[in-house]
Amino acid sequence: MMNYLKLRSTRRLFWLFFGLLAGSPLSAEDVVPVRLMGLDLARDIAQGAIDACRKDGYQVSVVVVDRSGRVQVLMRDVFSNEQFTSLAQGKAQAVIMSGGSSAALRQNRNDMVNELNLLPGVFVLRGGLPIQVAGSTIGAVGVSGAPGGDKDEACARRGIDLVQERLDFAE
Repeated sequence: MMNYLKLRSTRRLFWLFFGLLAGSPLSAEDVVPVRLMGLDLARDIAQGAIDACRKDGYQVSVVVVDRSGRVQVLMRDVFSNEQFTSLAQGKAQAVIMSGGSSAALRQNRNDMVNELNLLPGVFVLRGGLPIQVAGSTIGAVGVSGAPGGDKDEACARRGIDLVQERLDFAE
């Protein structure tokens, strides 16, 4: 009788273990590998954009967000104001929403810019650029405070250019 109970318990354990192993296999949708931007990279992009605008004589705000739109770094130069900071963040959010630059979104969806600007925290204005690694957007940078979106965008571009080699060789 004792051997029968032992054998029965062993069988149960075997089927339980086998069931766990052979249960539903992982599929491509179950686990998604994600690339995330580190704080040092985000900080260097923001500082590069601030420095570029300073060199041109502009006091700006720079906001770097991660791939989900959460603020990772916010820098505001001495004479930049709260409104510029809000605009910079909104430009970065427009990039996350569209996957391209905020200028491209404005140009490509000119028919609905007014409606897009009604979205909470989104500003479809020139000055926001995606931060990409191997074709994947890992974040965005938004700049505001220079006299024109083209100048904001140029500062954002120089911030990204400063770390481009690190982005190109990221694993």
